[in-house]
Amino acid sequence: MISKALSEYLKTMYVLKKQNNEIRVTDIANKMNCTKPSVNKALKNLKEENLIKYEAYQEIVLTKEGEDLAKKILEAYDIAYVFFKDVLNLDENEAEEEAGKIKSTLNDDTLNRLAKYVQKQLDYNSLDCNYDINNERCRSCVRRMPKKS
Repeated sequence: MISKALSEYLKTMYVLKKQNNEIRVTDIANKMNCTKPSVNKALKNLKEENLIKYEAYQEIVLTKEGEDLAKKILEAYDIAYVFFKDVLNLDENEAEEEAGKIKSTLNDDTLNRLAKYVQKQLDYNSLDCNYDINNERCRSCVRRMPKKS
């Protein structure tokens, strides 16, 4: 598993790819409010982990492994955020902060159980999607369902 800092870089690259259809060092630095040398160091480490393909001054490309891990990182955040906001009724800012802290510390089994618990508590059982953190097809289920009153 990669460090929390590297997971933030990977997540940011995935989001930039979705938003801009490209990933550039400058955009990563701006989005993360850090320096280009910091980004380049992270890119070197992510490349060593085979999560990206990158050569200096060339396009940054997420590998299949890198993209899958970035999706998983985002999904873990979503699950934790919905739990804190809609189950524990924390305000939005606090839910975002807590979700950011917890997302990289939970294993897949715990995240799957948390997602199923959230679905049950928010009466999303009708989704019956057999949720699995490693299966992207279910990523939007909880986010799209309106909160029951």
